[in-house]
Amino acid sequence: MKKLFNLFDLSQRVDYKTEVLSGLTVAMALIPEAVAFALIAGLSPLTGLYAAFVMGLITSIFGGRPGMISGATGAVAVVIAALALSHGVEYVFATVILAGLIQVLAGVLKLGKLMRLVPHPVIFGFVNGLAIIIFMSQLEQFKTPEGAWMAGNSLYLMLGLVLLTMLIIWGLPKITKAVPSSLAAILTIFGVVAFFGLDTRTVGDIASIQGSFPPFHIPMVPFTMETLLIIFPYAGIMAGVGLIESLLTLNIIDEITETRGSGNKEAVAQGTANILSGLFSGMGGCAMIGQSLINVSAGARARLSGIVASVMLLVFIMFGAGLVEKLPMAALTGLMIMVAIGTFEWASLKTFNKMPPSDIFVMVLVTGITAVLHNLALAVLIGVIIAALVFAWDNAKRIRARKRIDEDGVKHYEIYGPLFFGSVAVFNEKFDVLNDPDEVIIDFEESRVVDMSAIEALNKITERYRKVGKKVHLHHLSPDCRKLLKNAEEIIDVNVSEDPTYRLVVDEI
Repeated sequence: MKKLFNLFDLSQRVDYKTEVLSGLTVAMALIPEAVAFALIAGLSPLTGLYAAFVMGLITSIFGGRPGMISGATGAVAVVIAALALSHGVEYVFATVILAGLIQVLAGVLKLGKLMRLVPHPVIFGFVNGLAIIIFMSQLEQFKTPEGAWMAGNSLYLMLGLVLLTMLIIWGLPKITKAVPSSLAAILTIFGVVAFFGLDTRTVGDIASIQGSFPPFHIPMVPFTMETLLIIFPYAGIMAGVGLIESLLTLNIIDEITETRGSGNKEAVAQGTANILSGLFSGMGGCAMIGQSLINVSAGARARLSGIVASVMLLVFIMFGAGLVEKLPMAALTGLMIMVAIGTFEWASLKTFNKMPPSDIFVMVLVTGITAVLHNLALAVLIGVIIAALVFAWDNAKRIRARKRIDEDGVKHYEIYGPLFFGSVAVFNEKFDVLNDPDEVIIDFEESRVVDMSAIEALNKITERYRKVGKKVHLHHLSPDCRKLLKNAEEIIDVNVSEDPTYRLVVDEI
């Protein structure tokens, strides 16, 4: 029973009022996003709404981060758009299921810990890029159905309602926190539009959200190797994008709430949700940073808010579509603009004169790739690679050798810094093979032999001394270095001498 309580976090103290109201707000914010992302992918609006329901419900119950919201996302929509256009929606459902299986496997193999390799400048860039995407996507609401920019009274009305929404969201918490400011803003704008009969765009103008319970549906695709070859590349990219966005969002929510989620548990939950999404006519998805920030900003910290959001979304689809379709898009636009403002790491702008130039470059590059290409996985991957190369370059320059000759005429090279592929060239330049005495000791007490390039460097330096009839001893190799050398002894021959055993003199009592 205790394990069951821990699974659902039932032992966690829950503010039911805050959780329910926050979940209701998130549900309304999910609708236009899910519809828009489904249209981006070339799919039916209900495909996005069903995905938002299934993803949100499963990850809220079983996920590794209470309070985080999942649903249909733009990142996933971009990945599957080409497949939907070329092969149709059935192949999309099959791809979503396969992507889910890959994510479950990643969670079982505990690959969530790889997020430790993502540097802070990459996270800054990722968050700032997402904020820009969220903001830029709202500009579409200032266009007419024909694609032209609004003008005249329609523009002034839209701007006025959006600014009023933002003002309420910003100002209400300073007066009272009894009701989430986002929900209050949406309801206020809805009341103003209804009372004065204002002619402004509503959710129903985008698409109808009327539907039934998500139908169970096994993808109608041939179960052949040819089908697998078609969907596997898309599934692999979707799984990677989904996990990267979800785990980065998890880290951000961790920082905001000063708690810690489980990346591996979240990966399994995301995978399970995608499998079920594909089986229940959904386009799949991942964690949504915008909706997650709306949720935690309203004070939600438990799983209940996500469950309420998902269930209410389904209620809206099945029973309340007529009412929800009357919600002014201006209210939701103002809400998402405030989310973008809150998402952007404004503190990162103050670091330009304080952080190393390489970190600034990585942060700006990741922001640019995220904002321009909308490819979150590519942005994070490039950022991590560049950060790793910069780290390798900096460490390659730090290897050095202190040289001395002892009373027995033996020359000592005391190595400092890691010996790896980047520092091999500098390491080789430290030795004076021809002019050194007949016996040389290379001391690794302050160094580490890291990789195969380092082993090969040791092989070459000992060979150079051997050719001129001189003996080399390697001292103070750590146990992991010795294991590395032993594993490679069939490939190269390195002379490793036994380290001297040092004894402590103790007083006998």
